[in-house]
Amino acid sequence: METKQLQTFISAAESLNFTQTAKKLNFAQSSVTAQIKALEKEVGQPLFERLGKRLVLTEAGNQFKQYAEKMLQLCEEAMMAVNGEEELAGTLTIGAQESQCTYRLPPILKKFKEQFPHVKLVFKPAHSDEMARKQLMDGVLDVAFIMDVRKDEGSLRMEQLIKEELLLVAASNHVASVNSSNDLEHETLLLTETGCSYRNIFEDLILSAGVYPVDKIEFASIEAIKQCVIADLGIALLPKMVVEKDIQEGKMKELSWRPVTDPLFTQIAWHKDKWITAPLEAFIDLTRQTFSVKNSI
Repeated sequence: METKQLQTFISAAESLNFTQTAKKLNFAQSSVTAQIKALEKEVGQPLFERLGKRLVLTEAGNQFKQYAEKMLQLCEEAMMAVNGEEELAGTLTIGAQESQCTYRLPPILKKFKEQFPHVKLVFKPAHSDEMARKQLMDGVLDVAFIMDVRKDEGSLRMEQLIKEELLLVAASNHVASVNSSNDLEHETLLLTETGCSYRNIFEDLILSAGVYPVDKIEFASIEAIKQCVIADLGIALLPKMVVEKDIQEGKMKELSWRPVTDPLFTQIAWHKDKWITAPLEAFIDLTRQTFSVKNSI
């Protein structure tokens, strides 16, 4: 089993296209096919199969991918060790929603790059917490930031970092008062995408109260929701970290009704079977330290 074969397999497993794999690795497509066939012969199981025109990983292929990534990472760390390289290197793929990317991650990423300049960071937006969980389970992400209530996560390791607060906000000149869930019936609700934890919380609260607002507008961007709130196009339930500055600057205001919800936390997550490389361990530790400081303020 050669390193080159493992690299080819992982690239093909990610793109699910042998032609793209060949272009990316600067191989002939016949070379990619030959490497995969040789690997399948050694493993004793087909790693890919064709369903119509689609190339997909078999169950064995999905299992083997996790081990192939570990083997390549170990090989890289071994080469660093025998060559006396002290600097950590490698690649980390991180997932998070827009709110985390904008308001939580920048200081962590900045500190990490200062301490570990040779580690490549690949960021992948996850438009919902469920998407982040799936990508962790599929091995697409090394680690993810998730904002959600406490759950039994099964195959995922979850660490709570900070408790988040949700605020119901409107434009500073919004005239209608909202003192209970019943007052929401005649309001336009500005919502994040389906799958977002605090959208789910908001809708569950409203429906459990027997309130069915007529006007709802869904957005892919929290920043777009904020601008529409400021323009008095509707009201929104958003994390305090997202709207705190705007409230202080008088661009929007917090409404009097505060929904009672289960505690919501920003959490860091990774697969329990994930090979914890030195860069990944360093990133998790730095995240813990950063949030420990936030919690102490």
